[in-house]
Amino acid sequence: MRAIGVASAALLGVAALTLTAPAAVAVGEEEGNITPFGFSVQPSTVAPGGQVTLLLRRDGGCKGNATVSSGVFDTVTIPRRQSTATATVDWDAKPGAVYQVTFTCDGVSGHTDLGITAGRPADLTRPPAPVHRGVKAGVGGSVAGFDLHEIGLGAALITGSVGAAWYVSRRRGATGDS
Repeated sequence: MRAIGVASAALLGVAALTLTAPAAVAVGEEEGNITPFGFSVQPSTVAPGGQVTLLLRRDGGCKGNATVSSGVFDTVTIPRRQSTATATVDWDAKPGAVYQVTFTCDGVSGHTDLGITAGRPADLTRPPAPVHRGVKAGVGGSVAGFDLHEIGLGAALITGSVGAAWYVSRRRGATGDS
C-alpha cells in the first residue's frame, strides 16, 4: 500500500511541475547565421526617421572594425575598440515592413531583423505632455480575459487538494485512526 501512495505523490508532483513550469522555447540561430560574435539592434521595431542602437559583443570573434548595413539606413562602421553605434532609419521606410540588418566583422556575417512601425519617432527634446484621465472604476480588481496557464494551475491545485484529502481520509479509515 505504501508504494501506491508514493507513486501517487510522485505522479501528482510531476503533473504539478508540468503544468506550472514555463515552456522552454529554443531561440536558436537561423541556418547559416552563426557567428563568433554577438549582435543586436535596439529597439527591434522603430518608426521611420527614428534611431536604432547597433550593439556588437566582441567576446572572442570580432577583432577588427565591423560594418552594419541594411536597406533602411546607411552603412555604419563600428570601430575596433567600440561596441555600439547608432543609425537613423530612412524617412521613406515602409511601415509594417521588416528589413534585414547585416553585421560583418573579420569576414564573418550575421543578420537580424528590424521592423518598421507606423507613426513618427518620439521627440526626445521635450517631455511628453501629461495625459489627464479619470479613474478606471467598475473592474472590481480583476483583469479581463482568461489566462489558460493560471486556469490550468488552479485546476491542478484543486485536484491535488481533493486527491490528498481523499487519500488521507481513506488511510485513516483503513488504520482505525480518528
